[in-house]
Amino acid sequence: MPDSQPSQNNTQILGTFASILGLLGIFLYFTAWIYRWAYFGYFQLEITQLSFPLRSFFFVPIQVFVGNGWAFTKTIVALFLVATAIKITLWFVEPLTVAFILPLSKPFNVVTRRKKWSKIKRLLRVIAKNFHQSPPSKFIRELATLVPVSLRKDLIIVIWLLIVLFWLARTQGWDDARRDAVNETSTLPVFTYIFSQEQLVLGRNLDDVFTDPSLKYSRFIGDFTLFDYLRGREDNDPNLKEPRIWRLLIENNKIIYCFFGLDKNADKKQVPAVLAIKTDKKGQVMILAPSIPK
Repeated sequence: MPDSQPSQNNTQILGTFASILGLLGIFLYFTAWIYRWAYFGYFQLEITQLSFPLRSFFFVPIQVFVGNGWAFTKTIVALFLVATAIKITLWFVEPLTVAFILPLSKPFNVVTRRKKWSKIKRLLRVIAKNFHQSPPSKFIRELATLVPVSLRKDLIIVIWLLIVLFWLARTQGWDDARRDAVNETSTLPVFTYIFSQEQLVLGRNLDDVFTDPSLKYSRFIGDFTLFDYLRGREDNDPNLKEPRIWRLLIENNKIIYCFFGLDKNADKKQVPAVLAIKTDKKGQVMILAPSIPK
């Protein structure tokens, strides 16, 4: 009998530790997904079109939280603000927790299970009957009394953490994308793709860079201006007033996404046109841009 209590305590500690690790993994994955969604969304790419190994999502948050001095400063400020917001929210909803009776410290037995099930059924009845009939304030009060106090506090903490993680990941993803879109600050590699003459309608001939490929057997759907905007600009030219340097954004699912970078004086709203080249099929090229270039 005396050994049962330490064993039960160890089991509870391991269960709590496993729960914390699971929640931490969810937060890290959520942060990485939002960061990549914002980063590639800047270049008009949907993250659902790309495939990444699952393990990579658990390292991306390092860039979000401590990628540079400004990111680290935002993280510290955000933690302070979210702690304050959680405390104020808990203080605001505290009067709603007085009417709740069932504490989680009670042993889990058949009676407790029946009480919990009865509360769930009552919760469903309140939602079904009173949502459209009762005033919003009365509905919220009745709903709040059916949610356990500790669960209510956990929900508030989780919601605020998700909000601040969304904000940090989105802003950092957008900032990093803008940095990589500008030639002077880009961390993306300079790009060169060599292919056969019949493969693409865009590109320069290696022996004659001034001759455009024939368009006789080519077709297009969409806006021809995008194609005409890139045609004749397929090579790097750092000597221009606004240097033209092609960079590789990503190669994913046998598709190469590339673009030529922006000048440092380019408008903040300007986004480069991205060229998507399918490497497994000849002649298929897609051009992505937020608007038609002038």
